[in-house]
Amino acid sequence: MATLGELLKQGRYEELWQRCCGFIDLSIEDFMNIQKRLLLEQLELLKKCELGRYIMNGADPHTVEEFREQVPLTTYADYAPYLLKRRRNVLPGKPLMWAHTSGRSGEYFYKWIPITARQYEEAGPIVAALLLFCTCKQRGDVVLRQHNKMLYAAAPAPYLSGVMGRMLDDESIVDFLPPVDKAEKMEFADRLQEGFKLALLEGMEIFGGISSVMVAIGERFSQGNANIDIKRLLKGVAKSKLAHRPILPQDVWSLKGIIGCGTDTPVFEDRIKEMWGRYPLEVYGCTEASVVATQTWDYQGMTFVPHLNFLEFIPEKESLRSKEDRSYQPKTLLLDEVKAGERYEIVITNFYGGALIRYRIGDMIRITSLRNEQLNIDIPQMEFYSRVDDLIDIAGFTRLTEGIIWRAIERSGVDYADWTVRKEVANSKPTLRLYIETKTDSYRPDDITSRVHEQLKKLDGDYANIESFLGLKPLGVTLLPKDAFQAYMLQQQAAGADLAHLKIPHINPSDGMLDFLINGSCRVVVTSS
Repeated sequence: MATLGELLKQGRYEELWQRCCGFIDLSIEDFMNIQKRLLLEQLELLKKCELGRYIMNGADPHTVEEFREQVPLTTYADYAPYLLKRRRNVLPGKPLMWAHTSGRSGEYFYKWIPITARQYEEAGPIVAALLLFCTCKQRGDVVLRQHNKMLYAAAPAPYLSGVMGRMLDDESIVDFLPPVDKAEKMEFADRLQEGFKLALLEGMEIFGGISSVMVAIGERFSQGNANIDIKRLLKGVAKSKLAHRPILPQDVWSLKGIIGCGTDTPVFEDRIKEMWGRYPLEVYGCTEASVVATQTWDYQGMTFVPHLNFLEFIPEKESLRSKEDRSYQPKTLLLDEVKAGERYEIVITNFYGGALIRYRIGDMIRITSLRNEQLNIDIPQMEFYSRVDDLIDIAGFTRLTEGIIWRAIERSGVDYADWTVRKEVANSKPTLRLYIETKTDSYRPDDITSRVHEQLKKLDGDYANIESFLGLKPLGVTLLPKDAFQAYMLQQQAAGADLAHLKIPHINPSDGMLDFLINGSCRVVVTSS
């Protein structure tokens, strides 16, 4: 079979599109038939291996219904004794490689996930579909050409983004800047600098990376701190002067497409468009599942992928009940049973010899519609809602997510470096305490509190009800010392921490993390009530 790169080189665009993007033309009935067929194939592999028999508690399901009734839901803790040691002989399929994502502080450094040759092979065209979707304007429109240049701005393998980069490299569908073999040996900052130097020499058509990094790079451009030879930017400088503004990446490169990684993509999409000239394509996936869903060329809801994982959905009420009662096994729905507007915790079972069975990723998603009417896609559409453990309940009126809080901070106009937030109790009242580092000393805590509070009210009606019904203004702000977050990252680097553990989480930081932010630099911390 021809590689994707060969199809592109030979101009066999229709065949390329069908192999990569044809899943969007499935009916929901066809989608479910694929799901059920591949699950039954996976069950036969699970029954023959030690891990499968252990996870399934000796159950011997022969149908999808029996599988869902007899096999318990799982988390990584169920697999840790096997996967942390990367035991190959207990798995349903022989690993081609191992990927990892961040672990749990104090328990394990990484969550190691095996990837079989078949998983790798089947995921390649879906990763290529991301390139086709972010560059096209309509169904079947193939804008990519052989040797289009793509900046390598992702974390290298064994992180998922690096594994996906290898998939594209194996298919020879883009040329990475710098090349994958070289990029994987370089530190992140050096890799970006080298990539931009090459992009200035050779051009760049595709940018894929973490959305917050795209914004940070754009800011450095406009501030003249991009660390690149300004003589090579004369054309871009001229364009920016004509527009009477600082230089932006879009003045230098006219990109065919952008792929945004990370759940913060919706927060930054407008700024990315302003800086880079295009909206980023949002993709939902994780190391445990690879790609679960992706936007298409209309940049609206994300369409589920049928043939990488078996998908189940825990209704929000069931998820919350299981969080309160750890012994409770919540009920699940299949994709043809979900409802538009409802939120669900997502559960996956790997296909093709993968290791994870009825695995709770820990994410809550929202079904935005049961189909994409405009593009005639007969598959439910989704958006990422939150991490299940990132919901902050305030007075029983609202459960705020990282995304909502982040949007409120962005819309407040506060020029910030970074932030973190958690629920606290002050004077017997629930408080949403925002710890924020600003880029200038011109802000007062009360001013930031007022701005962010008003934006939260606009974004979340239930939050607004706290004030109107209870007379409470639950938000409080603590201003952190300059470079507090940077100091924490440097401390983690000095301690040998991995990339995944360098930053403080935005939601529910530990006491130790907050103590370092407040006291680590031995500066005055200003707080609003």
